[in-house]
Amino acid sequence: MGRRGEQAGRVSRWRPSKEVLLLGGVTALLAAGGLARLSGPAPAAVLWAAATVLMVVPATVWVLADLRAGRWGADLLAILALAGAVAVGEYLAGAIIATMVATGRVLEAAAARRAGRDLSALLARAPTTAHLRRGDTDDAPVDTVPVGDVRAGDRLVVLPGEIVPVDGVVLEEGTFDESALTGEAEPVVRTGEAVRSGVVNAGAAVDLQVTASAEASTYAGIVRLAEQAASGTAPIARLADRIAVWFLPAALAIAGLAWAFSGDPGRAVAVLVTATPCPLLLAVPVAITGGMSRASRSGVVVKDGATLELLGRVKTLAMDKTGTVTAGRPEVIAVMCAPGDTPERVLALAAGVEAYSPHVLAGAVVRAARAAGVEPAPGRAAAGTPGQGVEGEVDGKSVRIGRPPDGDLPAWARSAARRGRLDLATVIWVQENGQPVAAFLVRDRMRPDAVRTIRRLRVAGIANIVLLTGDRVDNAAEVAALLGLDGVRAGCEPADKIAFVRAETGRSVTAMVGDGVNDAPALAAASVGIALGSRGSTAAAQAADAVIVDDRIDRLADAVDIARRTRRLATQSAGIGTGLSVLAMLAAAGGWLVPVLGALVQEGIDIAVIGNALRSLVAPMSSRRRRAPDGLLRRFEVEHETLLPARSAVRRAADALAEGGGPGVENAVRHAYRLLEDRLLPHELAEEEQLYPALAEVLGGPEGTMTMSLEHAEIERLVRRLRRHLDEAPDGIQADQIDDLRATLYGLDAILTLHFAQEEEAYFTLR
Repeated sequence: MGRRGEQAGRVSRWRPSKEVLLLGGVTALLAAGGLARLSGPAPAAVLWAAATVLMVVPATVWVLADLRAGRWGADLLAILALAGAVAVGEYLAGAIIATMVATGRVLEAAAARRAGRDLSALLARAPTTAHLRRGDTDDAPVDTVPVGDVRAGDRLVVLPGEIVPVDGVVLEEGTFDESALTGEAEPVVRTGEAVRSGVVNAGAAVDLQVTASAEASTYAGIVRLAEQAASGTAPIARLADRIAVWFLPAALAIAGLAWAFSGDPGRAVAVLVTATPCPLLLAVPVAITGGMSRASRSGVVVKDGATLELLGRVKTLAMDKTGTVTAGRPEVIAVMCAPGDTPERVLALAAGVEAYSPHVLAGAVVRAARAAGVEPAPGRAAAGTPGQGVEGEVDGKSVRIGRPPDGDLPAWARSAARRGRLDLATVIWVQENGQPVAAFLVRDRMRPDAVRTIRRLRVAGIANIVLLTGDRVDNAAEVAALLGLDGVRAGCEPADKIAFVRAETGRSVTAMVGDGVNDAPALAAASVGIALGSRGSTAAAQAADAVIVDDRIDRLADAVDIARRTRRLATQSAGIGTGLSVLAMLAAAGGWLVPVLGALVQEGIDIAVIGNALRSLVAPMSSRRRRAPDGLLRRFEVEHETLLPARSAVRRAADALAEGGGPGVENAVRHAYRLLEDRLLPHELAEEEQLYPALAEVLGGPEGTMTMSLEHAEIERLVRRLRRHLDEAPDGIQADQIDDLRATLYGLDAILTLHFAQEEEAYFTLR
């Protein structure tokens, strides 16, 4: 079937909703009455009365449903207004009220369906089958099995265009469309990396090593939340009934007094007509469902309206550290080598051994080698000793990776150990034939978007942000200081986290953000529990009230902004609508509004407040910006990782100068210069010519990148100064050059560290 046939098929399958049918019937009777009025008042009155009665029937059903649920008030006013109009013969007013109520129901249903579409998109995409490879080789047969039969350790084939059914690790390079979960349009290339269930294979068929069953996969937890969100109601909508508790008696009292003092029952009807509570019945739930829809499109699935309402009132935020404000996996932040050695050689040496080790720190070494473009040296199977490290053979030499060597350390190694202590980093030692040749400083990096997220949360009004972690006090305090948090609780067990969260919840609305199994109890205990769903545990996702579906902590700030604006629009719409209705009631009681005109005034009020509530579906103009160039940002973010050897070489050359001159020291300085000239400066030039002009369009002008451009200029100045030093020393570095050379290299190290950190936070988080 062609595109036109598909469109025709979709049109033919469309069926009007009961709300649309009701509105159509009422509107048709209202219009027919208007035409019939040309031939006389009697036919028009019959048609308008029919429209009123047609609306009374479903409205009565709604009231009875409310009464059975223990609620009363909001819909009752609509029935009283409709019945009163018929009782005094104001049939046109009754028909207008009927049209008004039916229109409001259609608007409410449309907003709910829009939110439902955003949420149910997750449900509809859940795969039901998987292609299981019956063997570990690429030519092993493949069977199609129910996704529930897949277990961790199985090997699956994901065909082009298929949705990844379970969490796993792609065994070769694959291209995936993650837009359904993250909103990012650019396909992502994954090589030997974890892939989440729910993303689409946008390239050739790939094999996947399963890490979790379908039930335990991240996507399953998100689907369960989406089901709850799609089927649940918005408890804040009960605000309408709470207001109606006093609004209904007030309306009846004003109507009764108007009738008593004027002797005209028409005034009482006019009061009831203007008291029709569509602002209460519709504006609040429309705002809440719209806010849930926006949150879903922003990458946060919220369980129900109560969660969104509470999130908008959060004053205290407790955050886990590892995997939440940090990346959750150790990374090599510096490579320190013995004099005369190079980072590239020791990375290849270590990766050749660590490739055989399942230890988490081994993965950090292998990733560092890959990022630096270094191929692991051919190594033989390694043997690991718990608590000691791993040992293997490379090029006939014994290589050991792990704990520091026994005995006294050479000067460079003592310096590496001291730097590890100062940087709060774990030191991985590399020994070759029993001699230390390198030290890798390893640390769990802070997320580049963490600082920006905390700033946004402060602006949103969260006054108290506390870090809860089981990590050491010094590491936790360092992270808390860098983020500017209000407190830190280190060495926490799950029971400690629960106790803190419960205590804070007793004082104010408290949210907890985490990703691990040990966070699940605290997530459940908080006013609002928020889990990171991409790499977090299924237990955390199930215990949470909301799930961030991708791996970006800045979605938390998006959700808080959306929740606060949604709550503000809901209460604003209800308050303005109620206030205007009270003024209209008083005008009707004074005889200034007849029932027909009162109905038209109330219709205008309803349209205004529902339109205001629908603003929750869209982002405010002040928060909109052009999308950043995702491809360029990813490219330069990856290049930052590949430049680690160059940055390490600068620091290593500066440290080597502490020993004075000599061939080894000069080789280190010249090696650092070559890396700066051949690799780092071209990277900075490409940023200046390609990335920064593109970012200027997003940031509103070149001023947004001016600081970084000035830092580029300073980096180039220091590299030129280094070159002049080397040009003046063709026969070797002189004693009178050492102090200035060290200052130049340490200056480069400092500005590069600052510059890279600024770019990673300010620019790479714009995706």
